Amino acid sequence: MARDDLAKLEGVVREATGGGQYVVELENGVKITAKLNGNMKRFKIRVIVGDKVTVGVSPYDPTHGLIVLRHSGKN
Repeated sequence: MARDDLAKLEGVVREATGGGQYVVELENGVKITAKLNGNMKRFKIRVIVGDKVTVGVSPYDPTHGLIVLRHSGKN
């Protein structure tokens, strides 16, 4: 599935688990697991607990996502 087909949702990183996985709590209160997309790994963009992020979620499996953007500034 292409990145353009993903639903973009806002959320906050609540936990960093092993293997590059993160637990993200979406604005609607749902918690999903997400990992960084390739460009964020390539440019070494760090995501820590408490960061506000945009997550791309597949319509086929809404429990997993891909962190596509880390928002800058105060949360």
